[in-house]
Amino acid sequence: MKINSHASISWAILFLLALNSCPTDVGRQSAENVSARGAWSTLAPMPVQIGEVTVTANGGKIYVIGGTTGDVVDQKLNQEYDVATNSWRNRAPLPRGMTHAAATALNGKIYVVGAFTANGHGNAVNWVYEYDPVTDSWRERAPLKSPRGSLGVTVLNGKIHAIGGRGVDKITVTTHEVYDPASDRWSELAPLPKARDHLGVVAGDGFIHVIGGRLDASSQNVDLHDVYNPASNSWQAGPPLPTARSGIAGALYQGKIFVAGGECRDMRTYPEMEGFDLTTGRWASYTPMIKGRHGFGGVVVGRNLYYAGGAVECGGGGRTNELLVFNLS
Repeated sequence: MKINSHASISWAILFLLALNSCPTDVGRQSAENVSARGAWSTLAPMPVQIGEVTVTANGGKIYVIGGTTGDVVDQKLNQEYDVATNSWRNRAPLPRGMTHAAATALNGKIYVVGAFTANGHGNAVNWVYEYDPVTDSWRERAPLKSPRGSLGVTVLNGKIHAIGGRGVDKITVTTHEVYDPASDRWSELAPLPKARDHLGVVAGDGFIHVIGGRLDASSQNVDLHDVYNPASNSWQAGPPLPTARSGIAGALYQGKIFVAGGECRDMRTYPEMEGFDLTTGRWASYTPMIKGRHGFGGVVVGRNLYYAGGAVECGGGGRTNELLVFNLS
């Protein structure tokens, strides 16, 4: 998506004004209620019910990779959805099974970064794999400097940023690494201000937004919204997520960062759909999902926002094969 530089400048000005006028309570206004805005529908379901997947899009197709099913914690599945034909097919499986991985697409290739391979966020790994949809083949790339799963990745300025997650001994980290596919090398950048995992990481208007997630020891959901400036290699607090949650799916859609779903409130998953407008610097509430979920992913193809997989119950229960579509006309 092409980012409008004027929108970036407008948001930056509003953001700085908010900082100067209300330094201890930036953006803590209630989200604008536009709950009647946006419509949900379903398309062809995936062949398997699966949660804790990673989802990305490339060339008009959606890829749902890895995850956990009822019988296998660390699946090797690589499921491809063709938007044009509303159909699924299995592609070459991952070289090794994984769950709670992160994925993104860059230069026609798909990169799968980090993961767990055991129950309960166990056995974090530093694996990085590159998938070529044209040849339907995988190859191993330079590993992360530190093992971690339930992290977030995004692309900014032709490089892949891998942020946060839960690492060795299940300790949540602030780690921020960046990958250059041209040199096949990782390097470290300014760490997150506060460690968290199961978070949303989305690039927009030249910045990276890290939203929500959970803390380490207590698994407490947070409303944190940190904004990374690549020009200064620094972080600044942004307007908080209106509904604190983790296990969310974040995506940039129509100039807004949408955050869907999550776990867990009163033993229920979150159906909330909230969007952060990059132009105004404000959050708004949109039409919620009919049923909440977590451990899923969201991607944009064409005029729609697609969400695949996940679990509709807290923890690993109620895994689903649904493909949801959100459209903001």
